[in-house]
Amino acid sequence: MKYYRLFILLIVMIASTTVKAQQSSGAGIYPEKGKNDTIRVAATNDNGYMIPWIGLNEVVIWGKRTWKSAAEQAAYNRLRYNVLKVMPYALFAKRRYEKLERDLALVGDKKAQKKLVKECDNEIKNMFNTEIKELTITQGQILTKLIDREVGRTTYDIVKQTKGGFAAFSYQLVARVVGHNLKTTYSATEDRDIESIIVNSGYYQQ
Repeated sequence: MKYYRLFILLIVMIASTTVKAQQSSGAGIYPEKGKNDTIRVAATNDNGYMIPWIGLNEVVIWGKRTWKSAAEQAAYNRLRYNVLKVMPYALFAKRRYEKLERDLALVGDKKAQKKLVKECDNEIKNMFNTEIKELTITQGQILTKLIDREVGRTTYDIVKQTKGGFAAFSYQLVARVVGHNLKTTYSATEDRDIESIIVNSGYYQQ
């Protein structure tokens, strides 16, 4: 009798395991296809029902801006011109600084590191002497903000790290004379007009 009960219990356990396996591995219920349903899509099993879906690219929707006055619109247009004027320089600084950091990480010799820093400094100076020196004070102020935005450090901090504290202090004195501040930081909230211009500029579109 004991063996009979044990046998029945064993059959019940096997049967329940088989049913669970069939429930978990069985095909889900798909919606009926129409004659034009020829595109293969992904599907998610939702309690036995297969829900088809297609992944979409991110869509950014911007509201159309209205202006309180013609003067306000003109000021925005000037800001947009200045931002787009200096944005390439900020991106160049970002790429060049990132390259310098990668090169310094691969070189342990102090003399070789100083050589890399000097090469980077010469490139920046060459660009300054040929192009950046022609920027207006307003464009220069925007550039220092954008460098902080792109690099994640102020221009002052970059000079201090690569050239030393005294050089950073000296550069800051010269900058202050012509109306610049190398310690200027960027805030996407406070500088929302600049942020909007950059986002819509196409620089970061793949």
